[in-house]
Amino acid sequence: MVDRDALISLDGVEKVFDVRRRVSLMRREKRQVRAVDGISFEVRRGEVVGYIGPNGAGKSTTVKMLTGILTPSGGRLRVAGIDPSRERMRLAHRIGVVFGQRTTLWWDLPLKDSYGLMRRMYRIPAARYAENLERCVERLDLGALLDVPVRQLSLGQRMRGDIAAALLHDPEVLYLDEPTIGLDVVSKAKVRGFLRQLNEELGTTVLLTTHDLQDIEQLCERVMVIDHGRLMYDGTLGGLHSVGESERTLVVDLERELAPIEVDGARVVKVDGARQWLAFPAGASAAPLVAAVAERYPLLDLSVREPDIEDVIARMYAGRG
Repeated sequence: MVDRDALISLDGVEKVFDVRRRVSLMRREKRQVRAVDGISFEVRRGEVVGYIGPNGAGKSTTVKMLTGILTPSGGRLRVAGIDPSRERMRLAHRIGVVFGQRTTLWWDLPLKDSYGLMRRMYRIPAARYAENLERCVERLDLGALLDVPVRQLSLGQRMRGDIAAALLHDPEVLYLDEPTIGLDVVSKAKVRGFLRQLNEELGTTVLLTTHDLQDIEQLCERVMVIDHGRLMYDGTLGGLHSVGESERTLVVDLERELAPIEVDGARVVKVDGARQWLAFPAGASAAPLVAAVAERYPLLDLSVREPDIEDVIARMYAGRG
């Protein structure tokens, strides 16, 4: 049954590529690669959904079909009631896209000139454009960058510039591919806070692909896992950690080399001189563990490392096996 509140709807969507490879001096062989294999899901208006998986899983192919860049080989796909591959130009006014390493900005122009061109492309009314630009510049800390040519921006600066560019025309749906790549800790926090405000204030629907689980934890109530073109999981991040029995790691630097640390709720998985690595369930709070270590051991420093998405998925498969 179709959810009438669904802004994005996929039903049995497939994408098959024909790939040719040389097998001898005179002969090439053609084979088919199924990048997306019968995926079905719906995203309701106002949701912020994480769409994760290892490299080559089919994430980018899915997003390209959702934007109309690629045409599905089979199944049914709709965004805001529109077939993306048939009405790509109409859909463009209702979506915003940030494709990781690929910028939508003009390389040799100052950032503000790229925005001015986009205003004309999307025919954004002057008052609306000024309001949206002011909001993005302030919250993404772009004021000092507006007169800088795009080619002179760092990856993190350009990423913030691309996010602003994708939002100038008030899209209903925002597709983000690795939005915090190349950003330092402070910039990551700024971008995440901006995206939360965007969703809360404007109800913008967000589909986020990322390898940073902290992006998912801080932005998404729902996460979908894709691997080998198939949807393997759709639910909460906590549920994913439970299915995969994934673990976070507490890295502890002691004042001196000691025997392996013994605390409830964690186990030592590696010792290198005065540094020790403790694994603990990803769904558990790190606070009691940190307090226990600090109380009982001569501590210099510590940090918490999130599990890699690839590790979470590998553990999920192992649990099913």
